[in-house]
Amino acid sequence: MANYATTRSGDNDGMDMDKIMNSRLFIGLGANLTPDGYASRREGCVAAVSALADEGVHLSALSRWYESAPVPISDQPWYLNAVAEATTELDAASTLAALHNIERRFGRVRTERNAARVLDLDLLDFAGMINDAGDLALPHPRLHERAFVLLPLGELCPDWVHPLSGIAIQDLIAMIPADQQIRLAG
Repeated sequence: MANYATTRSGDNDGMDMDKIMNSRLFIGLGANLTPDGYASRREGCVAAVSALADEGVHLSALSRWYESAPVPISDQPWYLNAVAEATTELDAASTLAALHNIERRFGRVRTERNAARVLDLDLLDFAGMINDAGDLALPHPRLHERAFVLLPLGELCPDWVHPLSGIAIQDLIAMIPADQQIRLAG
């Protein structure tokens, strides 16, 4: 599959809005705490994936599950991570709002950056769009630095290219810092 057209927010010249509204997007999923009412982090994450459809985001594929040490390194429990491929009729801002709504439903309270969490849903890439205005940063500003995003994303889309840098996923994977600890989840 080819990478999708790169568009900047507000750049409507030549942009096919129907294509963008029906294109694929990638969502990073993670948790290092178990949400109330669930037996495990994985059970909570799987339920969150199921909840995407309630918000108008339709799952196409899900990577394998990975376990990763917190980044930056801390004494927090390891994270369970995956990447989901999906489609939606929503725009990027509404999609991000939908992800935050699911996080709240699962008990996530945003306190401090890099805090332990029951659910983390990150909009990694939305149809190759580039946006750095306001709360909507696309592609996700740190996705190219994170093994827990790059490995599952590369599994789902081995020909993905970073919309901003133009670097292929396999090259980004080769550049993952050696100190990031990650393994397939059992």
